[in-house]
Amino acid sequence: MSPNSALSDFFKTSVEQVNSQLREYLKLDERCPDLLRQAMDYSLLAPGKRIRPALVLLACQACDGETTKALPGACAVEMIHAYSLIHDDLPAMDDDDLRRGRPTCHKQFDEATAILAADALQALAFEVLAKDVHPADAAIQCVSALADAAGACGMVAGQTLDVQGEKNADANSEKSIAALENIHRLKTGAMIRVSLIIGATIANAAADQIESLKAYGDALGLLFQVTDDLLDVTATDEQMGKRTHKDSAKGKMTYPGLLGVEASRAYAAELTQKAKDALSSFGQDAEALRDLADYVLERNH
Repeated sequence: MSPNSALSDFFKTSVEQVNSQLREYLKLDERCPDLLRQAMDYSLLAPGKRIRPALVLLACQACDGETTKALPGACAVEMIHAYSLIHDDLPAMDDDDLRRGRPTCHKQFDEATAILAADALQALAFEVLAKDVHPADAAIQCVSALADAAGACGMVAGQTLDVQGEKNADANSEKSIAALENIHRLKTGAMIRVSLIIGATIANAAADQIESLKAYGDALGLLFQVTDDLLDVTATDEQMGKRTHKDSAKGKMTYPGLLGVEASRAYAAELTQKAKDALSSFGQDAEALRDLADYVLERNH
């Protein structure tokens, strides 16, 4: 499914804006080796939906902020996302050779270059926030929020738990489902939630607005993972631009594996409504965020 017309127009404009700004940020000086710059460019500018940057801009818009001022935040979260994908694809992690329909970074270059490119993107994200988000107190808040979401108690924590796996958990047990939810609240949800926080912070949003966006982000993050798990068992490699059926083959816990496909679809619909309900105080200002929840529910890649 494609987004509705209004959301589709927003995505088209935001992707162009974000990609243009990302290219500017990749114009590093002569101290950066050409090979490193090429690998950073290859991964950061790979074709993608740019959902996390869009969330930054949509949250800013919902809180009556100027979206152009949120572009540095949008670029920063995409840099962290790109770095995480490079690491996620490495042989020591998920061992993938295809990402977004192209060879993964370590396949296109080599493992050492891929690791270093990811490291550089991570550092660049915080440099962008520190230098280009204004005023300074907003920049500090954004740096702190992103560091927490991407670090040892956020995305990296989720990745660690995912790598460790829960192969001995009993199928369909409440313990297994709770463990799976915890992994994905950290691995996927933390970065989705912080994207909204950064956009709202740049817009100087009220505390209650930020809390509503956090609740929306919590539900959307889980929704994104449930639909991703469903696509892993129902979509083709060509549709997804990466290998499918790999999680079940590795014995990882997934929502379809624990709940079944139909129950997982029902849970996804429940999360969609929960996300939309969290935005009730925003009125029409958050209509695009509600539409995005519907899009994530019905996406096919």
